[in-house]
Amino acid sequence: MISIENLSKSYGSHHLFDNISFKINAKERIGLVGRNGHGKTTLLRIIAGLVHEDSGAILIPKQYRIAYVEQHIHFTGRTVLEEGMRHLPANQADHHWKVERILSGLGFSSSDMTRNPHEFSGGFQVRLNLAKILVSDPDMLLLDEPTNYLDIASIRWIEQFLSNWPHELILITHDRCFMDKIVTHTIGIHRQKIRKLPGDTGKYYAQIAQDEEVFEKTRINDEKKRREIEVFISRFRAKARLANMVQSRIKTLSKMTPRDRLDKIHQLDFSFNYRPFPGKQMVRAEEIQFGYDPDHPLIRDFAISIESGERICVIGKNGKGKTTLLRLLAGALKPHHGKIDFSPATVMGVFEQTNIVSLVDSRTVEEEILYSHPDMDRQKARNICGAMLFEGDDALKKVEVLSGGEKSRVMLGKLLATPLNLLVLDEPTNHLDMDSCDALLSALDSYEGTIVMVTHNEMFLHALAERLIVFQDDRVSVFDGGYSYFLEKVGWSDEKSAVVSQVGTSSPTRQSKKESRKIRSEIVTRRSKVLKPLESRIAAVEKNIENQESIITDASTGMLEASRQCDGRKIADISKTISSAQGLIDMLFEELEQLTRDYETQKAVFDSELAELTDVSNDITG
Repeated sequence: MISIENLSKSYGSHHLFDNISFKINAKERIGLVGRNGHGKTTLLRIIAGLVHEDSGAILIPKQYRIAYVEQHIHFTGRTVLEEGMRHLPANQADHHWKVERILSGLGFSSSDMTRNPHEFSGGFQVRLNLAKILVSDPDMLLLDEPTNYLDIASIRWIEQFLSNWPHELILITHDRCFMDKIVTHTIGIHRQKIRKLPGDTGKYYAQIAQDEEVFEKTRINDEKKRREIEVFISRFRAKARLANMVQSRIKTLSKMTPRDRLDKIHQLDFSFNYRPFPGKQMVRAEEIQFGYDPDHPLIRDFAISIESGERICVIGKNGKGKTTLLRLLAGALKPHHGKIDFSPATVMGVFEQTNIVSLVDSRTVEEEILYSHPDMDRQKARNICGAMLFEGDDALKKVEVLSGGEKSRVMLGKLLATPLNLLVLDEPTNHLDMDSCDALLSALDSYEGTIVMVTHNEMFLHALAERLIVFQDDRVSVFDGGYSYFLEKVGWSDEKSAVVSQVGTSSPTRQSKKESRKIRSEIVTRRSKVLKPLESRIAAVEKNIENQESIITDASTGMLEASRQCDGRKIADISKTISSAQGLIDMLFEELEQLTRDYETQKAVFDSELAELTDVSNDITG
């Protein structure tokens, strides 16, 4: 357990948080939420000891190891596998299979593990940094946007890995679906204060909304009461016979502390401008082939017909051609073979991460919006700036000083400047915070036009996708159906491979019986560490429920006796006892339900690992 006490941090006149305090208990997996710029990353870096707080303290037990994934790249190993093994705990120094399992889950192939780390792209080097932290088995894991640079298969793998993390964890991510599947508690930075609640982000935001509604109603009632008291004092101050009442109200008024109205927190709120499309078919692609290496084309024999109003999502691993296909469908690239026909009535808007470089550093946000369309006037540009959270003087910020997330909002704003009937979007959620992602999802959901989008965000996939373009097993295909149906009927091939996803990248025939026993021992140990505390807590909750039900039974008997005696006070006391016990039972049943779900989910994972290991062992002995 670590304890944060009265922590404050400011940068100049900008206060991130003020005297915040909270504790992180054993085995808690925390989701840290808050708007961009409100201090989430700073708080993580303070806990990691990389940034100093202005005041307050962090109490950490001796020998407690905290691991934070740095963006800084520093490799000393000759191969990827060797680099990963250097970070194993001393008592697991030879557990190469553990490193292989994690590297494989993060998208490294068997051949990748023998390559030098410096040969990889920046995205894969960040993945290797993440793998080094995961294999080191720290007491607390601090993860800031771990899904950046990961493809959907790796995101699904790490989601399962973190759900079974046996220690403490603090996670920042813009992907609400990813966070909600992992965390046991949510901590939010809100109005420079912090709040910790059990449950996922939905429960946290619902509680915050309820608290602020209660605060506002209380403030209004207090103001009304103050006005009534002030009117009474003013009206009867000169009446001698009411002097005592007037003085009493003056004292009451002096004790009433005025509540300031809560500052309005501006949310990203916008909608895409739809241009009606008169026909049915917008884009038709036939026999498309394209590749940067003529001998190894990324895309072969691809065909699709895109109709008005369709929502198509492009999914698959990184580096397989998703962005290339999107650029082909947007007309930015020409296929080496085949053809792509566009309806003359198609008016397309394109969002690409690489397009951020097209922003002119010397321009203001307002000017970028203003110059995005010939019919745009200054007032319309200002309105779009406001919708993208660049209000007032913020609209006059130069592009060169903007963060990645702010530049993404400018790019989205430029799409709003033109009526469109086809949106082509490449990872539009990158660099956006969770609130902005929610606003984007809402805008896309209400958009009447056609959407073709590359995304790894499963919340967007579940909510929007009607058809899928799938990159898998070295081919690209069209799946007619939503994402849930795809998972049910097809699924990701890596998740079907027990050896790759759970055991490691070594082939079963090369894995010795000794190694197999080591893996089984490690699985059983992890299983015990995870399931035993859950079993103990389930037993304790069930016992507590029995005790409370016994209290209600005894109280009900006492209620009958008190009713016969017409003892009103005793009836009231017993009613409070019954109500209190029933309220506690309701809370306990809710906890028991969650504990049972967690237990069954995690037990199924370990049972699956053991069963797969048995299959591998049978292959070896066979």
